[in-house]
Amino acid sequence: MFYSASPPLTQGLFKSSLDFSNIPHAKYYYVFLSLVYVVTVLGNSFIMCIIYLARRLHTAKYIAVFHLALSDLCESSALIPKIIDMFLFDNQDILYEACLKNMFFVYHFMNLQSLTLLALAYDKLVAICFPLRYHAIVTKPAMFLIIGVMWIVSVIFFSVLVGLLNRISFCRSNVLNSYFCDYAPICALACNDISINILMGKISYGLLICTPLILIIISYFCISVALLKIAHCADRIKAIKTCTSHLILVAIFYLPVLCNVLASVTTPLHPNLQIINNSLTQTIPPMLNPIIYTLKTEEVMQSIKELYKCSKVNTTKERKTKCSRIKLK
Repeated sequence: MFYSASPPLTQGLFKSSLDFSNIPHAKYYYVFLSLVYVVTVLGNSFIMCIIYLARRLHTAKYIAVFHLALSDLCESSALIPKIIDMFLFDNQDILYEACLKNMFFVYHFMNLQSLTLLALAYDKLVAICFPLRYHAIVTKPAMFLIIGVMWIVSVIFFSVLVGLLNRISFCRSNVLNSYFCDYAPICALACNDISINILMGKISYGLLICTPLILIIISYFCISVALLKIAHCADRIKAIKTCTSHLILVAIFYLPVLCNVLASVTTPLHPNLQIINNSLTQTIPPMLNPIIYTLKTEEVMQSIKELYKCSKVNTTKERKTKCSRIKLK
């Protein structure tokens, strides 16, 4: 996606000038993104409803899962509708201020996804390494506090990151090579000193990807050491199974991002191909997360079955009540 605006940029519009005419059936890709968005909304709304309705899921762990689903939903809502509107409906203008807002929300909710995966790794670490103290350490107030700190840190950091763009002077080309209002392509258009912006961009990448991933790897190293100390093989396998859903979520979120970074460094990609790769990297994980947690987590499946049975019993009781009322009349 290429955005363009007439200088001064802070008073103009970004306009996409990306040409997908050389890609056959390009509009089908945006239809596919529409389906991805629908599945993302339905899946994450479903998992949030299950956690809210099922009392057995009112635990610290599922507060984090609920927050991950909310972050997935918000990140997709900040990204996909604008891409679809821009290309499928040829609405390619966006105000500079709206562009900065879009950048903030995309980065903020991506960061919350990453940090929530770290919070779930912490939950696994305590559950396996300190099982007897788990309920004393990982409490609901503690998880709410962790999530609150995530929001405060993320909002402050990305407000500063986006706000620093207002100090940039634009006197070069006003075309951005990106599929959304991305930070680095905007900085690349600057004609004044942007050393502080480059530093903040590097810190942003470290905050968003590197630091949480390193901490997750360290936590699973500690978990592996603890698992080796378990004497019975059956208990060890049971403990490993509790980690599988989280490990899959971590792999789905981080591996595509890291692969894209490596690919961009080692092999120059065509801009259109890079846009498709990056957009899929950001849109597919939020769609898959609720599906994985539903299918791979026994507690969630059991809660769904219980809620279904409960609703079925309530429906039967209502029918019987209606029938008895009709007979009395």
